[in-house]
Amino acid sequence: MTRKLALLGSAVCLVLSAASACADDLPVRKAGLWEMKMVRSGSQMPEMTMQHCTDETVDKEMNNNVSPMAKQICAKQDIKKTATGYVTDSECSVAGVSTTSHAEITGDFNSAYTVKTTMHAQGGAAGSAGRDTTMQLEAKWLGACKPEQKPGDIVMPGGFKMNVRDIDKLKALLPK
Repeated sequence: MTRKLALLGSAVCLVLSAASACADDLPVRKAGLWEMKMVRSGSQMPEMTMQHCTDETVDKEMNNNVSPMAKQICAKQDIKKTATGYVTDSECSVAGVSTTSHAEITGDFNSAYTVKTTMHAQGGAAGSAGRDTTMQLEAKWLGACKPEQKPGDIVMPGGFKMNVRDIDKLKALLPK
């Protein structure tokens, strides 16, 4: 159960960081089933692959619902379009842990995209010396969602399922 909560926490952080960066500036992903593979270094968390069934409405809802949460915990959220994609920089604080992150986002949002993020965490479990983490999210479009899936469904390792439209459950997972 603890492992599932840790994986869910990582997924929530991934969804929050991606959605807060998306806010009105990134294109909406192509509707259908996306495989998202998260690889982290500087962390004991294993590689994680999940699937997300989405459509235009879900992506827009995620931006509208998650962006206000991110505004509450982030003092800085900048996004800039570049020749190859987008760059985001943020400074956030949750439960006594301050994080500074920089992400480079490339891809077409129709077939694949990549998010390379470097983060520095200070305080809390990171300790006074801080901790640096790099993460790469590789997302690829697989096709139509499966018949039993509805937009917003995320299937994580071990078969754990949730729907990102249930924003109250996502909020409850955040540290106080």
